[in-house]
This record gives sequence, structure tokens and C-alpha cells, in this order.
Amino acid sequence: MRYAIILAVGCWLLTTGCSEKKTTGQKAPTRVKTLLVSPGLVDDSHTYVGIVEENAGTAVSFTSMGVVKRVYVNEGQAVSRGQLLAEMDATQARNVLSGAEAQMAQANDALQRYQMLHDNGSLPEVQWVEIQSKVAQARSQLEVAKKNLADCRLVAPVGGIIGRKMVGAGETAMPSQAVVSILDISTVKVKVAIPEAEIGAITPSTMTTVKVEAIDRSYQGGHIEKGVQADALTHTYDVRIRVANLERRLLPGMVASVRFLTSGSQAISGRSLPVTSIQKKSDGTLFVWTVDKDSTAHRTPVKIGHVQGNHVTVTEGIDIGQRVITEGYQKLSEGTRVAF
Repeated sequence: MRYAIILAVGCWLLTTGCSEKKTTGQKAPTRVKTLLVSPGLVDDSHTYVGIVEENAGTAVSFTSMGVVKRVYVNEGQAVSRGQLLAEMDATQARNVLSGAEAQMAQANDALQRYQMLHDNGSLPEVQWVEIQSKVAQARSQLEVAKKNLADCRLVAPVGGIIGRKMVGAGETAMPSQAVVSILDISTVKVKVAIPEAEIGAITPSTMTTVKVEAIDRSYQGGHIEKGVQADALTHTYDVRIRVANLERRLLPGMVASVRFLTSGSQAISGRSLPVTSIQKKSDGTLFVWTVDKDSTAHRTPVKIGHVQGNHVTVTEGIDIGQRVITEGYQKLSEGTRVAF
């Protein structure tokens, strides 16, 4: 009886140990790097670093000296043409306008009184001309006084966003001293310095792609403006690429990665993959490791086309949106679970 109990306990321990070993012995997924298949544009041109610039900038200033009473806008704020930006203390301008209005009234009154004498022929012509001149001078001074009062209000001459605010409330603004700057960023320019040996291959219609890591966005470049004067030290030419920025996410000063598809490059249609992701079986057929929906790796036969640089076009075997393993495939076998 004791022997039967010991045997039963031993079988139970053996079964439990096997179960635990089976549970704890399950392999963790193999860590790999993957790439979503997408239509590629492969070229052998260089990638340059560029800086985003505004399409145009306008420095807005008062036309006369005075103390700034209030500034109504902040940096980064969108403004429209004609919008009030700042106001200057207008006390002196109002006083000058009141004096000009009084002089205008006095000149008009004199004109009316001398009008009767002139009509009766009892006023010399020289004196009549002098009276008319005084009226004209008074009118001119009145118009200047009105303009000076109006100029105490600073309005936006163009629409855009406020780039910088250089003068605040309580400070004295000098004539032509910029109070704020307005930037037009509905379209931006990306400035790139191109070496003189490569500038000849770039034309105003050269295809470009612009990637900005700060906002994780890529853009298709537009018209290119080529500089004609090289930097004396670096022997590079400034090139500016226009980029549409309707959402206003591109801001001046952002760093961009710019790729030029020059006339010497070749555009490759199809599905582009790194050359290193293509594997060869012993029978010479090619394949790539792909990841299925259940996170398992499988060999997928492919046919390739044109090779350009470190990329290759896959003509058959994979579809756009499929995930291909690019690194870590050396540890894989058919059906291996992967993590990425």
C-alpha cells in the first residue's frame, strides 16, 4: 500500500514538472526590424540638409516717434490685412489736429468775407490770391494732421503670422523702427547649400522631396530658385525650393532633409526594398521574410527588377502595405514568432 502511494506521488510530481517545463520553456518572439512595402522612388543623388524660410517677411513700423500705448498681437498669431496691431499715444496728434482745424476754420471765414469784396471789384487781385493761398495751406496742414493721427494706429499691410514682436507697451518707438514682423508662410522656401560640382544638374523643375522630422511630414517640392553667386569659403550655391504650406505646419527655422532627383538619376516604379532584405535559396530562387497578421515570419518568393544604389524593385511576390523583415532574419525559420 505504501509503495502504491509513493508511486502515485512520483507520477504526479513528474507530470507537474513536465507541465511547468512546457509552460516556462516557450520561446520569446525574435526581435527584428521591418519595413512596410510602399511605391519607391530610388535615386543615386545626394540628400542635403535645408532650413525652412518664410516666403516673404514684412517689418511693420510707425512713421513717427512716440510712446507705444498698446500692442494687440503676440508672436505666432495669425493676422489679416488691415487688422489693428498696435497703438501709439495720440494726445499730441489730437492737439495738432485741433489747431489745424481751427486754422482751417479761420481761413475759410476770411475767404468768405473777402469773397464779397473781390466780387465787387474792391479787392486787389494780389490780395485775393494771397487769401486763397492761406486757405490752401490751412487745408494741407489739416490733411497732414489727420494723417498723423491716423498713423498712431498701426495696421497690418499684409496677412500672415506674427514672427517677432520687437516693441512693447510703454516703450518709445522711433520712425521706421520695426514694431512687429509679419511672415507669409502659406508657401515656404527650403534653403539648401549645393556644392558647385553638383549645381549644374539641378534645374528649376528638378523633382525634390522634403522631409521635416520636427513634424514627421514629407512634402513634394515645387519650383526651384537657383542662386548665381557662390559662397567664397564653401564654394556652394544657395538653392530655394518652394513648398506649399496650407496647414501652416512648416515654420521658419525648421530643419529639413531634401532629396533631389536629378537628370542623372533613375526613377524606379514598383515596390522598392533594401537590397539586403533579398535572400537566395540553394536553388537560386529569391525570397524575402514577411510578417503575417499573427506576427509569424514566412519565406515569400519574389522576383526583382532594376537595382539602383542600395535599393531594388520587386516586381512580383509582395504587395504594397505588406511588412518585410529587413534586419534580424538570420535567426528565423518558417513560422517563427517575431516582434518589431
